Amino acid sequence: MSCFNGNTSRTLLSYIDTRVGTAASITKTAGLFGKHTEEYGQTLPAVLEPNGMNFWTPQTQDTEMKCISPYYYRDTLMQGFRNSHWIVGGCTQDYGSMTLMSITDSLRCLPERRATPFSHDSEIATPAYYSVVLPKEKIIAELTSRSRSAIFRFTYNDNGKAYLVVNPNSDESLGYIELDTIQKIIYGYNPVHRIYQGWGEYAGFDGHFVVKYQKDITGFGTFKDDSIFEGKTSVANGNGIGIYISFDITKGEEVLVKAASSFTSKEGALANLNSEIPDWNFDNVRNQLSDIWEKHLSSIDVDTDDELSKRKFYGAFYRASFLPRTFNDVDGKYPSFAKGNPIMKLPKDETYYENFSVWDTYRALHPLLNIIKPKKAGQMMNSLVLKYEQGGWLPIFPCWNSYTAAMIGDHCISLLGDAYIKGINGFDIEKAYTAMRKNAFIHPTDKEYMDGCGRRALQSYTEYGYIPLEDSVKEAFHACEQVSRTLEYAYDDYVLSTVAERLGKTDDAKDLLSRARNYLNVISPVSGYAQGRYSDGSFLTDDNSFDFVKFITEGAPCHYTWYVPHDVYGLMKSMGGKGKFVSKLDSMFTQNRYWHGNEPCHQVAFMFNYAGQPWKTVDAVRHIMDTEYLDNPGGLSGNDDAGQMSSWYMFAAIGFYPVCPGSEYYILSAPTFPRVEFKLENGKSFVMLAPGVSEKRRYIKSIKYNGQNYPLNYISHFDIMNGGVMEFEMTDARLNEWGTSSEDCPPDLMK
Repeated sequence: MSCFNGNTSRTLLSYIDTRVGTAASITKTAGLFGKHTEEYGQTLPAVLEPNGMNFWTPQTQDTEMKCISPYYYRDTLMQGFRNSHWIVGGCTQDYGSMTLMSITDSLRCLPERRATPFSHDSEIATPAYYSVVLPKEKIIAELTSRSRSAIFRFTYNDNGKAYLVVNPNSDESLGYIELDTIQKIIYGYNPVHRIYQGWGEYAGFDGHFVVKYQKDITGFGTFKDDSIFEGKTSVANGNGIGIYISFDITKGEEVLVKAASSFTSKEGALANLNSEIPDWNFDNVRNQLSDIWEKHLSSIDVDTDDELSKRKFYGAFYRASFLPRTFNDVDGKYPSFAKGNPIMKLPKDETYYENFSVWDTYRALHPLLNIIKPKKAGQMMNSLVLKYEQGGWLPIFPCWNSYTAAMIGDHCISLLGDAYIKGINGFDIEKAYTAMRKNAFIHPTDKEYMDGCGRRALQSYTEYGYIPLEDSVKEAFHACEQVSRTLEYAYDDYVLSTVAERLGKTDDAKDLLSRARNYLNVISPVSGYAQGRYSDGSFLTDDNSFDFVKFITEGAPCHYTWYVPHDVYGLMKSMGGKGKFVSKLDSMFTQNRYWHGNEPCHQVAFMFNYAGQPWKTVDAVRHIMDTEYLDNPGGLSGNDDAGQMSSWYMFAAIGFYPVCPGSEYYILSAPTFPRVEFKLENGKSFVMLAPGVSEKRRYIKSIKYNGQNYPLNYISHFDIMNGGVMEFEMTDARLNEWGTSSEDCPPDLMK
């Protein structure tokens, strides 16, 4: 709570419980399609700066193994506090991480040995502060942070001996850690290894870390597995390595510990720590981080008496603020992309970003940033251009500062194209176009291809206009999936054609626009759904529209058929017209085929607008919001996937959605809040007013934009960024005239 001029008001941080998404899903469709890790949000109760370098999180799982999050709500034992680089919300692996823990009474070094009971009732979990009571250890542990650094406060509730245990988290039995008792510094590093492409290979850089302590120590040593080496100051390579120090404590005593990391060096980690947290004032750092978060969250001001809706919205905002992560030190240094060396250095006030979970986040997270954080968005795009310059290819799914072929599509094109089309500055569009064009037209060498460079199966795609079933799509984590790839490449080609046209590259624009219609080559004329096709032109004849099949990515044909965001009217025509289009779209919801827990469905609910039936969009969106997003640990219907799931919710709750990133248009659903204000970086304000909106009064009767009638069921990005007021008259009448005529529907992007 905070008090201003005698009035008490809640801080925005107070609406956020960072543990949402850390338990198995209990939403309506939980388990309907997903299994195992797909049933978890895979989020973290982390303390962090928005898009900062490190996610400081309590740890209940001690591995960097793929698909294992550092924290699960189901767990009852606390192992410590991790400096995590987990790609939050997904099925990937942590990297370059370290963990520290304070314990009492007896020395227990390995994570599973020192694990101690805790209760969720004793946790306080916000983006700026985490605390937990450890009753067996008689410790209250507190954590707050900055981007690259953190400070811990351990309060001991009894006299005796305490220990601080620190370990790098290498699953490769590699790493190093040492103790400097004179400087009171623990230093170590955890080598980073690639996955997906070059699996297990050294990524060319390490996670360096330093830990500083104030208190005089009474003992120290190293450990490796179950062996303890008292008095030793360093240990390298092996399972379960680390450092411990011991000290005497008195009841009520507070002990402070600071930590920081770098992807370049020990010196970088120390500089990060000294710059961000120069003193030992825990509360000051907490206040700094709280102010950062309040400013960040207040860029979208939601006014409502519905406290639950507000918690869900700002909780989603938190989860949409993890990635991409800052990768450079405070002095601008970072390891070069795809090699690690040489160490690069940015100009002052620039940031290099990494961990672009592109297959997920191009849909909503990056379009959201283009509205609320255009300067940061521009630096993210510049980071992609730098990756191209340093590695030679625009990456497909850049993670671990390396090339991967983790997912499908070529959606860095979408990110760059959407940013350019929406007027985002801060990157060289000509260099970006060169990079995008190379991916779209050039076949990599065999060596480059094996390393994750270039589009998968580009040769088949350009030869046939689709990827035939005979092409097994080698050197990809997701092999086959030919139809999904065809659909996604057609969309990417559309975005690139738009960029080419605006840059005056007319020949490219023409070729790419033609390729943007390649999706038609995999829509079955028999079923109207996407279907596998052979090189001779024949389609599969299987009745598989509602089954999971190898030629579709993580879903069924009925899910992926709608993945034509750039040519909805062309898809409508291919299905036999508006009536059949709407009938198929209706069946996604009436027959329980819609799967919100995975991204290819995310635009589906908004597609009724194209058929002039916006009330159905409202109903579908509201249903998803109410049933697939809950304010509890099991409240997400699937992996949050780097914030995409949460970004979807934010757009849906506000009342519009970017069905086709790479165009300037957002599709209107309906506001769910009486008032929303975007406080834009350009100093302007965009306000959406919907007085009287409720669960019943959910439909739009009319709209006025800056006092003028607004019949369109979509809105332009530039209308938002120019500022103004959009007033919605809401009604409980499902059928009304707003947004129903063909002139009111979204433009045909392919004309």
